[in-house]
Amino acid sequence: SWRWIFFINVPVGVIVLIASLRVLQESKIEREVRRYDVAGAVSVTAGLMLLVYALVGTLDHGWTSARSLLLFAAAVLLLVGFVVNEARSKEPLLPLSIFRNRTLSGANVVGFLVGAGVFSMFLFLSFYMQGILGYSALKTGLLYVPFGVMTIVAAGISQALVTKVGIRNILAAGLIMVAAAQLWFSRAPVNGSYMTDLLPGFIIGALGLGFAFVPDAIAALQGVKPDQAGVASGLINTSQQIGGALGVAILLTIAVSRYTPLLVENGITSQFDPRAKPFLLDGYHAAFFWGGMMSLLGFLATMVFLKKGPSPDVDTEFQAMQRQVGSAETAAEES
Repeated sequence: SWRWIFFINVPVGVIVLIASLRVLQESKIEREVRRYDVAGAVSVTAGLMLLVYALVGTLDHGWTSARSLLLFAAAVLLLVGFVVNEARSKEPLLPLSIFRNRTLSGANVVGFLVGAGVFSMFLFLSFYMQGILGYSALKTGLLYVPFGVMTIVAAGISQALVTKVGIRNILAAGLIMVAAAQLWFSRAPVNGSYMTDLLPGFIIGALGLGFAFVPDAIAALQGVKPDQAGVASGLINTSQQIGGALGVAILLTIAVSRYTPLLVENGITSQFDPRAKPFLLDGYHAAFFWGGMMSLLGFLATMVFLKKGPSPDVDTEFQAMQRQVGSAETAAEES
């Protein structure tokens, strides 16, 4: 059954775990104070879980139901408590001072918007291919392969270009391409073809994703102290995931609110009724359009927050960070 998809990651995870023990080098900086921020870890984890749970539940219960409002209020209280705790803690899980880094803050805003626009794009593409074009789940998955391959190629190219033309230029170009792909999908017809209606958007979108995710990850770590690299890395991943959850909830709501009245108006009681396809597609078009607008907002955030000009060599910067960590370790051992 569909549950078997979750077992695919198990052998991959085992391989990564074994490889990390053999390949990765441990690095740590000794400090005078060593405390684990239990209150921060519990409050932020519970707050984010409740927020995502509330967002996903809005599709069935609505945004203004007592259940949704109560969950949102609880999530907000927990997250506010997390911020207050971090401001007072001697060893915070997330040092709030890290947000003084303009590039890091901008990268997380962009990461949030990219997640909001892109995560939902794949959801509605699957709806379109399976529900409108009638492709099987297996065929739909296989047709995503060119998208994945092109993204990997684009990621490698973008990493090389970042040091020559700068993070902002590559990230901005990537977001424009992602937005263009989403707007392309917003005109997909009921009787569409993979080669003419999907593949062009796949190519543009894959190039855009490769050009967006890598520079954004680099920007999220620029100017970060070695002992805060883990915090910055976790922060950008969290921003993307929360953005994705929020984007899916919002765009699903837009799509459903768009096609539900049309189904009712035409006396269609089931989404599986063949007559429902054009009305469902109207909702998907709206979701693709507003997903494209989120990517364009990410473009604007890139232009506002990130600096112009070429960036320092990524490998050189990483090696410099390693040397700083090594020097700190040596000093700690000597003391």
